[in-house]
Amino acid sequence: MAVEASVDDVFINCPFDDEFAPSFRALLFAIMSCGFRPRSARELDDGGQTRIDKIYGLIEACRYGIHDLSRTELDAVNNLPRFNMPLELGLFLGAKRFGNKTQKLKRVLILDVEQHRYQRFISDLAGMDIHGHDGDPLRALRETRDWLANVSRRELPSADRVQRIYQAFLESLPEIAATLEFDPDRIPYVDFERIAGQWLISAPEAVAD
Repeated sequence: MAVEASVDDVFINCPFDDEFAPSFRALLFAIMSCGFRPRSARELDDGGQTRIDKIYGLIEACRYGIHDLSRTELDAVNNLPRFNMPLELGLFLGAKRFGNKTQKLKRVLILDVEQHRYQRFISDLAGMDIHGHDGDPLRALRETRDWLANVSRRELPSADRVQRIYQAFLESLPEIAATLEFDPDRIPYVDFERIAGQWLISAPEAVAD
């Protein structure tokens, strides 16, 4: 039985390494502060489910997908590139192209450190609108907010406001993490999502105009 793609769910396909972590957090926060629900392969640790099956399920369930292709360099250990991000982008585009009516409504944001860099490693994306963020988490946050406003046609807080809210959250995070006995730089995904969500609800003075 086909799963209806949620109009509030946003699939995040991005690197999970420490260097990209600030941008990953910025993407999560931008999605949540705009009233959407972030979805990631990190949300469920089920040893009885293969990773690819988890990805299939997430892609099927999400109307929107954010795909960051920042990691194309050779791995220092194996001297090979990582293809997870292009693979998951391909699966998302395939669902949009060949899926049912609901799947055909999928919308995609493709991010990279440079807008036109994809031409050197995945030229089949020629003609698609790639958004560059230069490795800057705040720029990725703003690109995400503006794209969600465009594709959803919802009235969302401005990019300036979302950035201000996020910076206020980052200022509060070390104290929150200390209270919960987390390393602020290594908060597990599900805990970070919960902390950010609760902060957005309980800190009205930070999100007020």
